Amino acid sequence: MENVPRPAEELAVLDGELARIEARRAQLLARRSYLLTLLRPAAPQSPVAPVAPVAPPPWPAPRSPETSPPSVQNALLALGGVLLTIAAIAFTVVSWGAMGIGGRSVVLGTVTVAALAAPALLLRRALASTAEAVGALALVLTVLDAYALYRVALPGADPLGYTATVCAVLAAVWAAYGLLLDRLRAPLPAAVLTAQLPLPLWALAAGASQLTLAWALLATAAGNIAMVLWTKPAPARSIAGVTAWVTGGSALLIAGGLSVTAGTPLDALRPGLMLLAGAGLALCMAVRVPGVSFAGALVAGLAAITATGGVPRPSLSIGWAVVGYLLCGAALLTAVRAPLPRTTVHGLRTAAGVVVAGAVLWTLPATAMALLGPMSRAEAVWSGAPGGAREALGTDPGWSAMATTPLVLLIAAGLLAAAYRRLPASARPAALAGATALGWAAVLVLPAALDLGYAAAVATHLALTAGALTLAVYLRLPAAPRRPAPSALSAVSTTALICALAGAGAVSLLALATETTTLITLGVLLALLCGGAVTLNTAVTEAGAATDGAAPTEAPGAFLTRSFQALLACVAVATAVALLCAACASAGLRHEHIALAVLAVPAAVALLGARLRRHPVALPIELTAAGAGLLAVVLASGHPGTVALVLALCAVVAAGTALRPERRPAAGYLAAALFVLATWVRLYASDVATPEAYTLPVTIPALVVGVLRRRGDPGASSWTAYGPGLAATLLPSLVAAWGDPHWARPLALGVAALAVTLVGARLRLQALLVLGGGVLALDTLHELAPYIVQVVGALPRWLPPALAGLLLLAVGATYERRLHDARRLRDSLGRMR
Repeated sequence: MENVPRPAEELAVLDGELARIEARRAQLLARRSYLLTLLRPAAPQSPVAPVAPVAPPPWPAPRSPETSPPSVQNALLALGGVLLTIAAIAFTVVSWGAMGIGGRSVVLGTVTVAALAAPALLLRRALASTAEAVGALALVLTVLDAYALYRVALPGADPLGYTATVCAVLAAVWAAYGLLLDRLRAPLPAAVLTAQLPLPLWALAAGASQLTLAWALLATAAGNIAMVLWTKPAPARSIAGVTAWVTGGSALLIAGGLSVTAGTPLDALRPGLMLLAGAGLALCMAVRVPGVSFAGALVAGLAAITATGGVPRPSLSIGWAVVGYLLCGAALLTAVRAPLPRTTVHGLRTAAGVVVAGAVLWTLPATAMALLGPMSRAEAVWSGAPGGAREALGTDPGWSAMATTPLVLLIAAGLLAAAYRRLPASARPAALAGATALGWAAVLVLPAALDLGYAAAVATHLALTAGALTLAVYLRLPAAPRRPAPSALSAVSTTALICALAGAGAVSLLALATETTTLITLGVLLALLCGGAVTLNTAVTEAGAATDGAAPTEAPGAFLTRSFQALLACVAVATAVALLCAACASAGLRHEHIALAVLAVPAAVALLGARLRRHPVALPIELTAAGAGLLAVVLASGHPGTVALVLALCAVVAAGTALRPERRPAAGYLAAALFVLATWVRLYASDVATPEAYTLPVTIPALVVGVLRRRGDPGASSWTAYGPGLAATLLPSLVAAWGDPHWARPLALGVAALAVTLVGARLRLQALLVLGGGVLALDTLHELAPYIVQVVGALPRWLPPALAGLLLLAVGATYERRLHDARRLRDSLGRMR
């Protein structure tokens, strides 16, 4: 017989067992999560989610540590080492109890031996950090031992000599100690740093000269380089490399100073030999160590140039000494063709470039004086030809020392031109442009450097300007040779043009010494500039025709050529103005008469612009000619009548220009403004103080323009068409009428305002009605104001309020009457069928 429970009982049993299993599972999952947080705080939780809410564990989760155990360990060891070091120093130097220096020395020596031996034992037990701390303490203790030895056994020894010897011994001991215990990181770097001191200190202790000290530093640098090349520990090699730069650089600086200040070639030869030795070391390091290849080659090149150029320097003047250094740099440029690493060659060439740049900088005062020197004689215009080129420049920057300036500039220009093929493509345009500028500067400075005569100086500058301008124009022609890249040609042509314009300004200033020279120089410059502009125009036109009928502006390089042409044309206009002024002054004309003559230039340019039409050069030269008009006004400024005439003539030129459709808006307004301004100045010159004389010349043209505009645009507002013109006269006249005690002006203003009001009413123009009516009302009020004041003063106080009340009643009654009439009309219309 089987005892099988009923289904309901069996289901209850199963439910109870499942509940107990789920409760146990929840407890196990909670414990597992807590244990995971202890082992891996950032680890992800189990992917199995609990089926029931789990209560947090009864104990709090511990916080994550803020520092790692190695950090704590290193901090403790470092702090302990520092404290022990301080204690050792105090024990040795200050004293400890009643023990004398001898006893302290014995104790200190024993402790030192123990400290030196301890790291070996600690390393065997894998306590590397502790061994480092104890080893560092041992190094400090050896220094204290040396001090104790000096105090006990050698109190009379020379401090510098003893320090040098101790540094040598300590460096050797520490190096041996570091090699023996190669797992310690401090001994070898400390040995390298200490090894920098013995040789310089021995030199100072022996009272050696600066050159001997420099040799000691260089020998130390050589030892550092040897360690860099033939030792393996990385920290020691890095420190040796840094100290090599410090000691070697100090040696080269001392030797370089001695070389450039030596009094005789023999005195310069001694530091020169040391500079050559330093250059050899630097070059060796540049070849063997790729990381410092460029810097080492740069230092080697500078040292070699200083050494070779410094030997002949004492027997030469400053100018020829600069030439000597420059030639040494040039020789270095030719010597770097030897099979060397690319970065080394680049460093040597850079060193030569630094020397060349320094020589060019030395020539800047002379070049600036050749350009701007004549300005110092601006107050002595046409005072007579100077005795020579240097006198013509006015200020002497030391021409005897700057006599070699042209040679320096020519050598630098030649070096840049020769380096064209060896330079990267991106630097070639700059090289050619620099060579062009330096060559131009050499010829510019030549007359003053050689102290040529005044006429020769002017002729040289004119020829230089003509040559630079010819080169700039020739390189923009389609038939010019195209061997260099287009970018290089553009750079050279642009540089040549800038030099030509600068030279033109310089020779113009230089020519102001005499009347004849000024006229000839300005005439030649004008011919050159006009010829260059016309040549460029022809070239661009032919180039455009050669490109299958393309427009000239579409030809290759046409934009730059057009820019050149416009610039030359503008400078030509300015030169023409200067030549005209000079010719008038030579004829004995006064300033106001010269002002009238100057207007011939804007008139001629206006005619030329009418022929050129929309040519790209037209607008620039017209704007330049407008500047000539301003100059004419300035020249005539002392005579109001002449100023009025000048302004009127300028207005005529502007009006003629306004006939061209492309210039009509701007030139038309300018002509009107100039006409009005000329009228005002003329009235001022005639002592006319009536404001209508000034305002009517503005009002009448403005009203004419308004009428024309309304005809062309019936929708234009009357305020836009007539408002400005009417206000220009009515408002100033109204202001004048209020201050005028006579009756004529107010009467005339009232009649005019009435006429304007009636015209406005007839034509239904708001601007005329408002302006005319307002001015008429104010003018009438001004005339009746005295009588009104008298009447008001005679009336009783109650009369004004009574009159106001009556007025209000009358207005109210009138309003009511109008309403009544409107009702009657409505009723009448309603009765109609």
